[in-house]
Amino acid sequence: MNILEIKNLTKKFGGLTATSDISMSVEKNSITAVIGPNGAGKTTFFNMITAVYKPTSGDILLNGKSLVGLKPHQVCHFGITRTFQNIRLFSEQTVLENVLVGMHQRLKSHWVGTLLHLPAITREEEQAKVEAYKILEYVGLEDFVNESAGNLPYGAQRRLEIARAIASQPKILLLDEPAAGMNPKETKSLTDLIHDMRTRLNVTIILIEHDMKLVMEISDYIYVLDHGELIASGKPDDIRNNKRVIEAYLGKEASSLG
Repeated sequence: MNILEIKNLTKKFGGLTATSDISMSVEKNSITAVIGPNGAGKTTFFNMITAVYKPTSGDILLNGKSLVGLKPHQVCHFGITRTFQNIRLFSEQTVLENVLVGMHQRLKSHWVGTLLHLPAITREEEQAKVEAYKILEYVGLEDFVNESAGNLPYGAQRRLEIARAIASQPKILLLDEPAAGMNPKETKSLTDLIHDMRTRLNVTIILIEHDMKLVMEISDYIYVLDHGELIASGKPDDIRNNKRVIEAYLGKEASSLG
């Protein structure tokens, strides 16, 4: 069963076509990778799914409902959230506070109730803190609860971004280069976490990633973009042996991915 359908998606910036006529289907509870060289249109593609950009043409369907024309917070409300290629944490806030920000979309508190310290609002805030701690425990950051996010090591900051994203209880989680800058140990830990999120949290995962070893190991299905166009799609073995993909992106590295 497909949870997300991308139909003929195109984005133009003036005379520049960033993505052209891209169509994809993403199965529920799958791990799908979107790969390609720098400038291929991958992040633009994510930005359209999350309503940062409005497509020039085409459609984005979540469980059959079009997302085109919605605002980013509305897309989040419907169950799609993301991390970013460049880490975007609230560096001066604590680790716990960053996760609480991710919960904001589904909390019922109103600022008036917060100011008046109404019992129901206080209970909800305390419950949110307990849940946020459990999420931090899940991603292995329970020892940094009161630490400023900006003081975390790089790999831990990546995990905190993921923690904040899953705090909104998404149906689909978009990960934009989650392994960027990680050492092999951190990458292995991230791989395990992604596998676990798919099964334990019942979330569909779409990732942009340049680490081809991770992509080939973790993906159920792969889409390849080049110069804004979809040039190939298939299972990891299909992509590994696709001559056009090798020429455009994998190059000699393909021989080491078998």
